[in-house]
Amino acid sequence: MFTEFQEEHLIKLKTRILLLSLFIFSHITNAQHTHDGLHHWEIPSKDPDRIILTFNGDPSKSRAVTWRTSSEIKTGIAQIAESKVNSFFKGIRSFNAVTESFDLGRYKGNKSLKVNYHSVVFKDLEPDKLYVYRVGDGIDYWSEWIQFKTAKEEYSPFEFVYFGDAQNNVLSDWSRVIRMAYKTAPSASFAVHAGDLINLAHKDHEWAEWFKAGSFIHSHWTSIPVLGNHEFKPLVSNGTQEVSIQWRPQFNLPVENNLSKKLHETVYTVDYQDVRVIVLNSNFNLNEQTSYLEEKLSSSTAKWNIVTCHHSIFSPAAGRDFKYGRKKWKPLFDKYNVDLVLNGHDHTYARGHVPKKITTEQKNNKINTIYVTSVSGPKLYPLDREQIKTYINDDGYEPNRFAGQTQFFQVISIKNDSLIYKAYTAKGDLYDKAIIIKNHSTGEKILK
Repeated sequence: MFTEFQEEHLIKLKTRILLLSLFIFSHITNAQHTHDGLHHWEIPSKDPDRIILTFNGDPSKSRAVTWRTSSEIKTGIAQIAESKVNSFFKGIRSFNAVTESFDLGRYKGNKSLKVNYHSVVFKDLEPDKLYVYRVGDGIDYWSEWIQFKTAKEEYSPFEFVYFGDAQNNVLSDWSRVIRMAYKTAPSASFAVHAGDLINLAHKDHEWAEWFKAGSFIHSHWTSIPVLGNHEFKPLVSNGTQEVSIQWRPQFNLPVENNLSKKLHETVYTVDYQDVRVIVLNSNFNLNEQTSYLEEKLSSSTAKWNIVTCHHSIFSPAAGRDFKYGRKKWKPLFDKYNVDLVLNGHDHTYARGHVPKKITTEQKNNKINTIYVTSVSGPKLYPLDREQIKTYINDDGYEPNRFAGQTQFFQVISIKNDSLIYKAYTAKGDLYDKAIIIKNHSTGEKILK
Protein backbone atom coordinates (compact mmCIF):
# COMPACT_ATOMS: atom_id res chain seq x y z
CA MET A 1 0.00 0.00 0.00
CA PHE A 2 1.25 3.51 -0.91
CA THR A 3 0.96 6.34 1.50
CA GLU A 4 -0.86 9.46 0.39
CA PHE A 5 2.52 11.19 -0.01
CA GLN A 6 3.94 8.35 -2.12
CA GLU A 7 0.87 8.29 -4.37
CA GLU A 8 1.11 12.05 -4.96
CA HIS A 9 4.83 11.72 -5.73
CA LEU A 10 4.14 8.84 -8.16
CA ILE A 11 1.48 10.87 -9.99
CA LYS A 12 3.88 13.78 -10.41
CA LEU A 13 6.59 11.43 -11.70
CA LYS A 14 4.22 9.85 -14.24
CA THR A 15 3.10 13.31 -15.35
CA ARG A 16 6.70 14.37 -15.92
CA ILE A 17 7.47 11.19 -17.88
CA LEU A 18 4.37 11.73 -20.01
CA LEU A 19 5.29 15.36 -20.73
CA LEU A 20 8.85 14.36 -21.57
CA SER A 21 7.60 11.64 -23.90
CA LEU A 22 5.27 14.06 -25.63
CA PHE A 23 8.13 16.54 -26.05
CA ILE A 24 10.44 13.90 -27.54
CA PHE A 25 7.70 12.57 -29.81
CA SER A 26 6.84 16.07 -30.98
CA HIS A 27 10.51 16.86 -31.64
CA ILE A 28 11.05 13.63 -33.58
CA THR A 29 7.83 14.10 -35.55
CA ASN A 30 8.72 17.67 -36.48
CA ALA A 31 12.27 16.67 -37.42
CA GLN A 32 11.00 13.82 -39.58
CA HIS A 33 8.47 16.13 -41.19
CA THR A 34 11.10 18.79 -41.84
CA HIS A 35 13.67 16.39 -43.27
CA ASP A 36 11.32 13.85 -44.84
CA GLY A 37 12.57 12.85 -48.27
CA LEU A 38 15.94 14.61 -47.93
CA HIS A 39 19.28 12.86 -48.30
CA HIS A 40 21.69 13.24 -45.40
CA TRP A 41 23.90 15.50 -47.53
CA GLU A 42 21.00 17.91 -48.05
CA ILE A 43 20.18 18.30 -44.38
CA PRO A 44 21.85 21.27 -42.66
CA SER A 45 23.57 20.64 -39.34
CA LYS A 46 25.79 22.45 -36.87
CA ASP A 47 28.78 21.40 -38.97
CA PRO A 48 29.70 23.68 -41.92
CA ASP A 49 28.73 22.47 -45.38
CA ARG A 50 28.68 23.92 -48.94
CA ILE A 51 32.00 25.69 -48.36
CA ILE A 52 33.05 27.70 -51.41
CA LEU A 53 35.78 30.21 -52.24
CA THR A 54 35.09 33.21 -54.49
CA PHE A 55 36.89 36.42 -55.44
CA ASN A 56 35.87 39.63 -53.72
CA GLY A 57 38.77 42.09 -53.75
CA ASP A 58 42.36 41.91 -54.96
CA PRO A 59 43.12 38.18 -55.55
CA SER A 60 46.70 38.70 -54.34
CA LYS A 61 45.54 40.05 -50.97
CA SER A 62 42.07 38.71 -50.29
CA ARG A 63 39.65 35.82 -50.75
CA ALA A 64 35.98 35.31 -49.86
CA VAL A 65 34.53 32.15 -48.32
CA THR A 66 30.91 31.20 -47.73
CA TRP A 67 29.40 28.23 -45.92
CA ARG A 68 26.07 26.97 -44.58
CA THR A 69 24.86 25.59 -41.25
CA SER A 70 21.60 24.83 -39.52
CA SER A 71 19.88 27.78 -37.86
CA GLU A 72 21.19 26.55 -34.49
CA ILE A 73 24.56 28.14 -35.32
CA LYS A 74 23.90 31.83 -34.83
CA THR A 75 27.39 33.16 -35.54
CA GLY A 76 30.25 32.09 -37.79
CA ILE A 77 34.00 32.35 -37.48
CA ALA A 78 36.66 31.81 -40.17
CA GLN A 79 40.32 31.36 -39.29
CA ILE A 80 43.32 31.67 -41.59
CA ALA A 81 47.07 31.20 -41.27
CA GLU A 82 50.11 30.66 -43.45
CA SER A 83 50.41 27.01 -44.42
CA LYS A 84 53.31 25.09 -42.87
CA VAL A 85 54.80 21.62 -43.31
CA ASN A 86 53.03 20.51 -40.13
CA SER A 87 49.66 21.26 -38.54
CA PHE A 88 51.00 23.57 -35.85
CA PHE A 89 49.95 26.78 -37.50
CA LYS A 90 51.18 30.05 -36.04
CA GLY A 91 49.76 33.51 -36.45
CA ILE A 92 46.17 32.32 -36.85
CA ARG A 93 43.79 35.19 -37.55
CA SER A 94 40.07 35.00 -36.88
CA PHE A 95 37.37 36.79 -38.88
CA ASN A 96 33.76 37.25 -37.77
CA ALA A 97 31.31 36.16 -40.44
CA VAL A 98 28.31 38.02 -41.77
CA THR A 99 25.46 35.61 -40.99
CA GLU A 100 22.24 35.59 -42.99
CA SER A 101 19.15 33.65 -42.05
CA PHE A 102 17.62 31.98 -45.09
CA ASP A 103 14.24 30.30 -45.52
CA LEU A 104 14.33 27.57 -48.15
CA GLY A 105 10.54 27.47 -48.03
CA ARG A 106 10.35 30.70 -50.03
CA TYR A 107 10.22 28.30 -52.96
CA LYS A 108 7.39 25.79 -52.64
CA GLY A 109 9.50 23.03 -54.20
CA ASN A 110 11.80 23.04 -51.14
CA LYS A 111 11.28 21.78 -47.61
CA SER A 112 10.44 24.57 -45.18
CA LEU A 113 13.87 24.67 -43.59
CA LYS A 114 15.58 27.68 -42.14
CA VAL A 115 19.35 27.69 -42.52
CA ASN A 116 22.12 30.18 -41.87
CA TYR A 117 24.65 31.26 -44.47
CA HIS A 118 27.95 32.64 -43.18
CA SER A 119 30.40 34.68 -45.23
CA VAL A 120 33.85 36.17 -44.65
CA VAL A 121 36.30 38.11 -46.79
CA PHE A 122 39.88 37.35 -45.76
CA LYS A 123 41.79 40.62 -46.07
CA ASP A 124 45.39 41.84 -45.78
CA LEU A 125 46.83 38.59 -47.09
CA GLU A 126 50.28 38.40 -48.66
CA PRO A 127 50.72 37.77 -52.40
CA ASP A 128 51.90 34.40 -53.72
CA LYS A 129 51.48 32.60 -50.42
CA LEU A 130 49.85 29.30 -49.53
CA TYR A 131 47.26 29.71 -46.78
CA VAL A 132 45.16 27.33 -44.71
CA TYR A 133 41.71 28.26 -43.49
CA ARG A 134 38.80 26.70 -41.66
CA VAL A 135 35.24 27.79 -40.91
CA GLY A 136 32.83 27.06 -38.11
CA ASP A 137 31.20 28.37 -34.97
CA GLY A 138 34.50 29.22 -33.29
CA ILE A 139 34.11 26.57 -30.57
CA ASP A 140 33.02 23.00 -31.33
CA TYR A 141 31.92 22.81 -34.96
CA TRP A 142 34.76 23.35 -37.41
CA SER A 143 35.52 22.32 -40.97
CA GLU A 144 38.84 20.75 -41.81
CA TRP A 145 41.80 23.01 -42.63
CA ILE A 146 41.70 23.83 -46.37
CA GLN A 147 44.45 25.32 -48.54
CA PHE A 148 44.51 27.98 -51.27
CA LYS A 149 47.20 30.20 -52.73
CA THR A 150 46.97 33.95 -53.28
CA ALA A 151 47.80 35.43 -56.66
CA LYS A 152 51.09 37.11 -57.42
CA GLU A 153 51.01 40.87 -57.86
CA GLU A 154 52.98 40.75 -61.10
CA TYR A 155 52.47 38.91 -64.38
CA SER A 156 53.17 35.21 -63.90
CA PRO A 157 52.14 31.87 -65.50
CA PHE A 158 49.00 30.19 -64.18
CA GLU A 159 46.08 28.11 -65.38
CA PHE A 160 42.35 28.01 -64.80
CA VAL A 161 39.44 25.71 -65.65
CA TYR A 162 36.25 26.55 -67.53
CA PHE A 163 32.97 24.62 -67.53
CA GLY A 164 29.93 25.02 -69.75
CA ASP A 165 26.49 24.06 -68.41
CA ALA A 166 26.41 21.36 -65.73
CA GLN A 167 22.62 21.79 -65.27
CA ASN A 168 21.07 18.29 -65.32
CA ASN A 169 21.76 15.11 -63.34
CA VAL A 170 24.53 17.09 -61.72
CA LEU A 171 25.48 14.61 -59.02
CA SER A 172 25.22 11.46 -61.10
CA ASP A 173 26.66 12.72 -64.40
CA TRP A 174 28.58 15.98 -63.83
CA SER A 175 30.61 14.93 -60.78
CA ARG A 176 33.00 12.88 -62.92
CA VAL A 177 33.68 15.92 -65.12
CA ILE A 178 34.67 18.32 -62.35
CA ARG A 179 36.69 15.58 -60.65
CA MET A 180 38.52 14.73 -63.87
CA ALA A 181 39.18 18.45 -64.32
CA TYR A 182 40.69 18.55 -60.83
CA LYS A 183 42.81 15.52 -61.64
CA THR A 184 43.98 17.20 -64.87
CA ALA A 185 44.70 20.65 -63.40
CA PRO A 186 44.87 20.32 -59.60
CA SER A 187 46.75 23.60 -59.21
CA ALA A 188 44.24 25.66 -61.20
CA SER A 189 43.92 29.14 -59.74
CA PHE A 190 40.18 29.37 -60.35
CA ALA A 191 37.22 27.81 -62.15
CA VAL A 192 34.79 29.64 -64.43
CA HIS A 193 31.28 28.16 -64.34
CA ALA A 194 29.64 29.72 -67.40
CA GLY A 195 26.02 29.59 -66.25
CA ASP A 196 23.29 26.97 -65.77
CA LEU A 197 25.08 25.36 -62.89
CA ILE A 198 21.71 23.74 -62.11
CA ASN A 199 18.36 23.35 -63.87
CA LEU A 200 15.71 24.74 -61.48
CA ALA A 201 16.95 28.07 -60.14
CA HIS A 202 15.49 27.89 -56.62
CA LYS A 203 15.46 24.11 -56.08
CA ASP A 204 17.72 23.42 -53.13
CA HIS A 205 18.08 19.73 -53.94
CA GLU A 206 19.86 20.68 -57.16
CA TRP A 207 22.20 23.11 -55.38
CA ALA A 208 22.92 20.32 -52.90
CA GLU A 209 23.87 18.08 -55.84
CA TRP A 210 26.15 20.76 -57.31
CA PHE A 211 28.01 21.20 -54.04
CA LYS A 212 28.28 17.46 -53.41
CA ALA A 213 29.49 16.81 -56.97
CA GLY A 214 32.30 19.34 -56.53
CA SER A 215 32.88 18.32 -52.90
CA PHE A 216 36.11 19.78 -51.47
CA ILE A 217 37.06 21.17 -54.90
CA HIS A 218 34.70 24.13 -54.40
CA SER A 219 36.48 24.98 -51.14
CA HIS A 220 39.93 24.62 -52.72
CA TRP A 221 39.58 26.20 -56.18
CA THR A 222 38.20 29.72 -56.27
CA SER A 223 34.98 29.87 -58.29
CA ILE A 224 33.85 32.49 -60.81
CA PRO A 225 30.12 31.73 -61.20
CA VAL A 226 28.17 33.17 -64.15
CA LEU A 227 24.40 33.60 -64.00
CA GLY A 228 22.60 31.43 -66.56
CA ASN A 229 18.99 31.51 -67.68
CA HIS A 230 18.30 28.50 -65.46
CA GLU A 231 19.41 30.52 -62.42
CA PHE A 232 16.82 33.14 -63.39
CA LYS A 233 13.30 31.77 -63.02
CA PRO A 234 9.97 32.69 -61.36
CA LEU A 235 9.51 31.72 -57.71
CA VAL A 236 5.82 31.04 -58.28
CA SER A 237 3.74 30.10 -61.29
CA ASN A 238 3.14 33.07 -63.59
CA GLY A 239 5.43 35.19 -61.41
CA THR A 240 8.22 37.45 -62.55
CA GLN A 241 11.64 35.95 -63.14
CA GLU A 242 14.05 36.22 -60.23
CA VAL A 243 17.69 35.41 -59.65
CA SER A 244 18.03 32.12 -57.77
CA ILE A 245 17.23 32.75 -54.11
CA GLN A 246 20.40 30.85 -53.18
CA TRP A 247 22.70 32.84 -55.51
CA ARG A 248 23.60 35.80 -53.35
CA PRO A 249 23.62 34.00 -49.97
CA GLN A 250 25.96 31.25 -51.18
CA PHE A 251 28.33 33.23 -53.45
CA ASN A 252 30.18 36.23 -51.97
CA LEU A 253 30.89 38.25 -55.14
CA PRO A 254 31.96 41.81 -55.96
CA VAL A 255 29.26 44.47 -56.01
CA GLU A 256 29.54 46.99 -58.85
CA ASN A 257 27.91 50.02 -57.24
CA ASN A 258 27.64 51.87 -60.55
CA LEU A 259 25.22 49.22 -61.81
CA SER A 260 21.58 48.81 -60.80
CA LYS A 261 21.01 46.68 -57.71
CA LYS A 262 19.33 43.98 -59.79
CA LEU A 263 22.69 43.26 -61.45
CA HIS A 264 24.73 43.17 -58.25
CA GLU A 265 26.84 40.03 -57.83
CA THR A 266 25.94 38.86 -61.35
CA VAL A 267 28.14 41.36 -63.21
CA TYR A 268 31.68 41.85 -61.96
CA THR A 269 35.36 41.91 -62.91
CA VAL A 270 38.32 39.94 -61.58
CA ASP A 271 41.91 41.07 -62.22
CA TYR A 272 44.19 38.10 -61.72
CA GLN A 273 47.93 38.37 -62.46
CA ASP A 274 47.58 40.69 -65.43
CA VAL A 275 44.51 38.90 -66.78
CA ARG A 276 41.18 40.74 -66.64
CA VAL A 277 38.11 38.49 -66.49
CA ILE A 278 34.83 40.33 -67.12
CA VAL A 279 31.67 38.49 -66.07
CA LEU A 280 28.43 39.58 -67.77
CA ASN A 281 24.79 38.68 -67.13
CA SER A 282 23.25 37.87 -70.51
CA ASN A 283 19.73 37.47 -69.06
CA PHE A 284 18.59 41.06 -68.47
CA ASN A 285 19.61 44.76 -68.35
CA LEU A 286 21.84 44.26 -71.39
CA ASN A 287 22.10 47.93 -72.40
CA GLU A 288 23.35 48.87 -68.96
CA GLN A 289 26.02 46.20 -69.18
CA THR A 290 27.17 47.39 -72.58
CA SER A 291 28.35 50.65 -71.03
CA TYR A 292 29.96 48.69 -68.20
CA LEU A 293 31.71 46.38 -70.66
CA GLU A 294 33.17 49.27 -72.64
CA GLU A 295 34.38 50.98 -69.48
CA LYS A 296 36.11 47.84 -68.24
CA LEU A 297 37.72 47.13 -71.61
CA SER A 298 38.81 50.71 -72.30
CA SER A 299 40.38 51.05 -68.84
CA SER A 300 42.10 47.66 -68.85
CA THR A 301 45.87 47.57 -68.64
CA ALA A 302 45.94 43.77 -68.43
CA LYS A 303 48.00 41.76 -70.88
CA TRP A 304 45.01 39.47 -71.53
CA ASN A 305 41.29 40.27 -71.54
CA ILE A 306 38.71 37.49 -71.20
CA VAL A 307 34.92 37.87 -71.19
CA THR A 308 32.42 35.28 -70.02
CA CYS A 309 28.62 35.26 -70.18
CA HIS A 310 26.12 32.45 -70.41
CA HIS A 311 24.51 32.93 -73.83
CA SER A 312 26.71 32.09 -76.79
CA ILE A 313 27.79 34.96 -79.04
CA PHE A 314 28.02 32.52 -81.97
CA SER A 315 25.45 29.87 -81.19
CA PRO A 316 26.14 26.46 -82.74
CA ALA A 317 22.76 24.97 -81.73
CA ALA A 318 19.52 24.99 -83.70
CA GLY A 319 17.03 27.69 -82.76
CA ARG A 320 19.49 29.66 -80.61
CA ASP A 321 20.51 33.21 -81.46
CA PHE A 322 21.91 35.73 -78.96
CA LYS A 323 21.61 38.54 -81.47
CA TYR A 324 22.15 41.33 -78.94
CA GLY A 325 25.53 39.93 -77.90
CA ARG A 326 26.62 39.52 -81.50
CA LYS A 327 25.48 42.98 -82.62
CA LYS A 328 26.30 45.06 -79.51
CA TRP A 329 29.03 43.27 -77.56
CA LYS A 330 31.07 41.74 -80.38
CA PRO A 331 31.97 45.17 -81.85
CA LEU A 332 33.44 46.05 -78.45
CA PHE A 333 35.37 42.77 -78.40
CA ASP A 334 36.78 43.76 -81.81
CA LYS A 335 37.48 47.35 -80.83
CA TYR A 336 39.35 46.47 -77.64
CA ASN A 337 41.03 43.32 -78.94
CA VAL A 338 39.46 40.89 -76.46
CA ASP A 339 41.39 37.64 -76.46
CA LEU A 340 38.87 35.02 -75.41
CA VAL A 341 35.08 34.78 -74.94
CA LEU A 342 33.72 31.83 -72.92
CA ASN A 343 30.04 30.84 -73.20
CA GLY A 344 27.61 28.02 -72.41
CA HIS A 345 23.84 27.70 -72.97
CA ASP A 346 23.86 25.70 -76.21
CA HIS A 347 24.77 22.24 -74.88
CA THR A 348 27.25 21.54 -77.62
CA TYR A 349 30.87 22.39 -78.41
CA ALA A 350 32.21 25.00 -80.81
CA ARG A 351 35.46 26.90 -81.07
CA GLY A 352 35.96 29.58 -83.68
CA HIS A 353 37.58 32.96 -84.09
CA VAL A 354 37.26 36.27 -85.86
CA PRO A 355 40.32 36.93 -88.03
CA LYS A 356 41.97 40.32 -87.98
CA LYS A 357 40.88 42.27 -91.06
CA ILE A 358 43.59 43.20 -93.53
CA THR A 359 43.45 45.27 -96.68
CA THR A 360 44.91 42.64 -99.00
CA GLU A 361 43.41 39.36 -100.14
CA GLN A 362 46.34 37.43 -98.71
CA LYS A 363 45.24 34.97 -96.03
CA ASN A 364 47.00 35.16 -92.67
CA ASN A 365 46.66 33.73 -89.17
CA LYS A 366 46.27 37.03 -87.33
CA ILE A 367 43.16 37.10 -85.14
CA ASN A 368 41.01 39.30 -82.95
CA THR A 369 39.06 37.02 -80.61
CA ILE A 370 38.55 33.30 -79.97
CA TYR A 371 34.96 32.31 -79.12
CA VAL A 372 34.15 29.08 -77.29
CA THR A 373 30.81 27.48 -76.49
CA SER A 374 30.98 24.38 -74.31
CA VAL A 375 28.95 22.00 -72.16
CA SER A 376 30.05 19.92 -69.16
CA GLY A 377 26.76 18.24 -68.20
CA PRO A 378 24.81 15.39 -69.81
CA LYS A 379 22.13 17.48 -71.57
CA LEU A 380 23.42 17.63 -75.15
CA TYR A 381 22.12 19.24 -78.36
CA PRO A 382 23.00 18.57 -82.02
CA LEU A 383 25.04 21.06 -84.05
CA ASP A 384 23.40 23.37 -86.57
CA ARG A 385 26.06 23.70 -89.27
CA GLU A 386 23.82 25.81 -91.51
CA GLN A 387 23.42 28.41 -88.79
CA ILE A 388 27.18 28.51 -88.28
CA LYS A 389 27.60 29.33 -91.98
CA THR A 390 25.56 32.51 -91.52
CA TYR A 391 28.12 33.83 -89.03
CA ILE A 392 30.86 33.36 -91.61
CA ASN A 393 29.10 35.60 -94.09
CA ASP A 394 27.58 38.14 -91.70
CA ASP A 395 30.13 38.49 -88.91
CA GLY A 396 33.46 37.32 -90.27
CA TYR A 397 33.44 34.28 -88.00
CA GLU A 398 35.78 31.42 -88.87
CA PRO A 399 34.92 28.01 -87.37
CA ASN A 400 37.73 25.80 -86.08
CA ARG A 401 36.46 22.76 -84.14
CA PHE A 402 33.02 21.35 -83.28
CA ALA A 403 31.51 18.42 -81.42
CA GLY A 404 28.09 17.18 -80.43
CA GLN A 405 26.91 14.69 -77.82
CA THR A 406 30.07 15.09 -75.72
CA GLN A 407 30.74 16.41 -72.20
CA PHE A 408 33.80 18.65 -71.88
CA PHE A 409 35.91 20.69 -69.53
CA GLN A 410 38.61 23.18 -70.56
CA VAL A 411 41.99 24.09 -69.10
CA ILE A 412 43.41 27.47 -70.08
CA SER A 413 47.04 28.31 -69.36
CA ILE A 414 48.68 31.73 -69.42
CA LYS A 415 52.41 31.52 -70.08
CA ASN A 416 54.40 34.63 -70.98
CA ASP A 417 53.19 35.67 -74.46
CA SER A 418 50.98 32.60 -74.95
CA LEU A 419 47.43 31.66 -74.03
CA ILE A 420 47.09 27.89 -74.36
CA TYR A 421 43.56 26.56 -74.64
CA LYS A 422 42.79 22.84 -74.25
CA ALA A 423 39.43 21.06 -74.27
CA TYR A 424 39.15 17.62 -72.66
CA THR A 425 36.39 15.02 -72.66
CA ALA A 426 34.95 13.64 -69.44
CA LYS A 427 37.42 10.75 -69.78
CA GLY A 428 40.32 13.20 -69.66
CA ASP A 429 41.23 12.80 -73.34
CA LEU A 430 42.49 15.91 -75.16
CA TYR A 431 39.98 16.83 -77.88
CA ASP A 432 40.92 20.32 -79.00
CA LYS A 433 43.84 22.71 -78.61
CA ALA A 434 44.58 26.27 -79.69
CA ILE A 435 47.38 28.69 -78.85
CA ILE A 436 47.26 32.46 -79.07
CA ILE A 437 50.67 34.11 -79.42
CA LYS A 438 50.41 37.79 -78.54
CA ASN A 439 52.75 40.73 -79.02
CA HIS A 440 51.84 42.73 -75.93
CA SER A 441 53.46 45.92 -77.19
CA THR A 442 51.35 46.01 -80.40
CA GLY A 443 48.40 43.82 -79.39
CA GLU A 444 48.76 41.69 -82.52
CA LYS A 445 47.92 38.02 -82.13
CA ILE A 446 48.40 34.89 -84.18
CA LEU A 447 46.57 31.59 -83.80
CA LYS A 448 48.49 28.34 -83.77
